[in-house]
Amino acid sequence: MTSMSVGSVGEMDLPALQAEASSILDEAVGDFLAGLGAPSAVTKGGTDFATEMDLALERRFVRQLRERTGIAVHGEEFGGPDPSTGAVWLVDPIDGTFNYSTGLPTAAMLVALVVDAEPVIGLTWIPALGHRFAAHRGGPLLVDGRPAAPLADSGGMRGSAIGYVSYYVDQQGLFPGAQRARVQGEITRRHARIRVQGSTGADMAFVAGGQLAGAVSYGRHPWDHAAGVALVRAAGGVATDIHGRPWTTTTPSLVAAAPGVHAELLDILADGEWPAPHTLTY
Repeated sequence: MTSMSVGSVGEMDLPALQAEASSILDEAVGDFLAGLGAPSAVTKGGTDFATEMDLALERRFVRQLRERTGIAVHGEEFGGPDPSTGAVWLVDPIDGTFNYSTGLPTAAMLVALVVDAEPVIGLTWIPALGHRFAAHRGGPLLVDGRPAAPLADSGGMRGSAIGYVSYYVDQQGLFPGAQRARVQGEITRRHARIRVQGSTGADMAFVAGGQLAGAVSYGRHPWDHAAGVALVRAAGGVATDIHGRPWTTTTPSLVAAAPGVHAELLDILADGEWPAPHTLTY
């Protein structure tokens, strides 16, 4: 096990932890690419599923992160300790599993370190596109190993691209499909262009890198969001829930964007019939 402190954030060697996690992801790229197009192996309810590669990569990441950093891990497929307390790695081995299974390139490997519910390291690898996004609190955003320019305040979303999630228009739940459709329509009325990647992790990485001006996710799983939050914040962007509360692992939904665009997205979302702000528990 690598000798690394797992106390408070101030006691951690975040650059060393980021480098260790980066190495683990780099070592998995070959297997990830070899499995591209893999069929469904495990049904998870509704139309959601996992491939054998999801399961294999998560087992691998959990083992290696524990052995090489001494920090506990919570993964999408097998769970783990409460990610709102203490230091925990969050792992989504394949974000965008439907894309991955059909051979589309926008599928990502996500790893984040959270401490007391706050993301302090984020890594998003998109192997089929050859992209690597990484950042830690207090450090620069690295895109393919090189520091990226900070996000600029464009003043608004007109003429920009906004990442959005796929959805079933008649679905109910916390964030009904009809409300999602309303938000999508209003974004287009402000002369922005919607882009649906099929991978929340890719959306948030592209926001951090400046390819997208902003992105909206209605998901409630912290492993989908934590890496992107760390990346966007390192790039100088803003990451909150749809009510404007700073994102943590206990926060359902994520709105991430450059500063001016973020304010406009919240303005659109504010007109929705959403549930009152609440906190997730594990």
